[in-house]
Parts: sequence; structure tokens; C-alpha cells
Amino acid sequence: MRWLLHLSLRGLAWLDLALFTLALLLLGLLPRSWLAGGYPRLFRRWCSCFVRALDVDLRLHQHQARPLPEHFILIANHPSALELVGIPALFDVVNLAKIEVRDWWFVGRIAAVAGTVFVKRESKDSRQGALVAMTEAARNGRNIAIYPEGGCKGRRLAERFHYGAFTISLETGIPVVPVFVHYEAQAAFAWEGQTLPQMLIQIARAPNRRANYHVYDAFDPADFTDRDAYTRHVHACYLEWQRRHLE
Repeated sequence: MRWLLHLSLRGLAWLDLALFTLALLLLGLLPRSWLAGGYPRLFRRWCSCFVRALDVDLRLHQHQARPLPEHFILIANHPSALELVGIPALFDVVNLAKIEVRDWWFVGRIAAVAGTVFVKRESKDSRQGALVAMTEAARNGRNIAIYPEGGCKGRRLAERFHYGAFTISLETGIPVVPVFVHYEAQAAFAWEGQTLPQMLIQIARAPNRRANYHVYDAFDPADFTDRDAYTRHVHACYLEWQRRHLE
């Protein structure tokens, strides 16, 4: 009986997501100026709904010794596609995503209306435009989320971080809040070229769907003289967290 109840609850979760998705798609047809205030909040709830439908046990672990700043630039490692909904489900942020996400059926449409900034990684002009857009959002009081690996790198960290988040932090004086993402079933969550449907099925079938998002103390840009030192220091911290949580 327990497994039957679990299946029924999962079915209701997917129905809830389908109805919520339809509602957001219809709202997205309205002029953007009408949606600026409420749509991002609905998007965060939709992200939470998406996580529940996948039956992912999303847990926020707060390791910081100091209170988190009210205004921040969030960074995270990027092992899976789930961060695109997992991070907004937990934090009020404007996401940066690769331009291909914009073509992901309903996901791309909803994310675009919610204010997600898209970047074509192979284009210098697109990267510069995304940097300007994210800097403007930060200066206007929004929290922004950037994945400094420059894309999804799978189960282990990239050898280096890109400068974007740290450049914005130095220019604006806004601190960087680091989140280390750890999926206990790493192979099942790893994004290694699958299509979106394949990725969702893979996650839904994972033997262990616990996702641990570890938050550490914010980095103050005033503690760094240049973006190279800033980037290297934060990357070194991530390597230490990787040893702590994955090895």
C-alpha cells in the first residue's frame, strides 16, 4: 500500500506541475511590463513544484558563520541540469543560462519571461552582453546567480573558474555567496550531453534523489585587489569543499 500511495502522490505532483506550467505559459503571453513584479515569484514556486515532481529531496545546508547578505551574487558549481530549477527554488535570483536553454520547450519560455539571462558561450559578444545584463540587474538591486565553471562540467569541478561573477562583484561591491552542489547519486544527476527529456527521466529514476546544496560564508570583494586573486581564492575553496563532500 505504501508504494501505491507514493505513486499516487508523484502522479499528483506531475499534474500540479503540468497545470502550473500551463498557467505560466498563458501568463507569459501578456506584456512583459505587466509581469515584472509577480512573475519571478511565481517562477520560484514553479521551480519548487518541478523539484517535487522529480521527487528530489532538495536540502539546504547552511555552514556560514555569519548571516547571509541581503544583496548578493550567488555562485555554484554546475554538475547537473537540476541547478536551473534547484537554485531558484531556494534563492531569489536572476539566473544566467546557456542560450540553448531558451529552446527547451516550456522550460525555456518560462525562464525567459522570468528574467533569465541567456548567453552563447562560443560568442565573445554574447558573453560581454550577458555580463552587462547581469551587472545591470545587480546594480538594480536583484540577486544574480552565475555558474563560474562556464557550463556544466559533470561530477568534478572544472580546472578553473571564469571571471564574470568576480568582475561584477569587484565593480559593484556586492559580495559573492558560494553554494557547493552535491548530488548523492552523482552518476544519475550528471549532465553529460543528454537531452532535457533524457535528463529528467534519468533524475526521476535515480536510486537516491537527495540533493545537498551547501552554503558557505560570503566573500567580500574588499578583501581582494584584483579579479585573478579573487577567482583563484574562491576556486581553491571549492576544491576544498569538493574534497570534503565528494571524496
